Amino acid sequence: MGVPIAAWPMSSDQPLNAFSLSSVLGVALLMKEWTPRDELLTSEIIKNVVRKLIDTSEGEAIRKKAAELAGELRVSMMEGGVTHTELGSLISFILR
Repeated sequence: MGVPIAAWPMSSDQPLNAFSLSSVLGVALLMKEWTPRDELLTSEIIKNVVRKLIDTSEGEAIRKKAAELAGELRVSMMEGGVTHTELGSLISFILR
């Protein structure tokens, strides 16, 4: 949707998704690393991450990247776009 993400991975595939969103795509900040699972996520940590997303140059870059990615995703979903074409192929495969 073009908004940055404050990621808090808790289980299953979430740690990998959070890593991908923050380190690969650059559209998120991690509120808490996955490895220290027994540590609490405090309101102070949440406040700092949200503030960082809203009021820093790093947050501005993340917001800009999220908006760019949203635009690219919308184009890919339009007729003739990569995602639209691949979804059509999947549906055709299932229906045959």
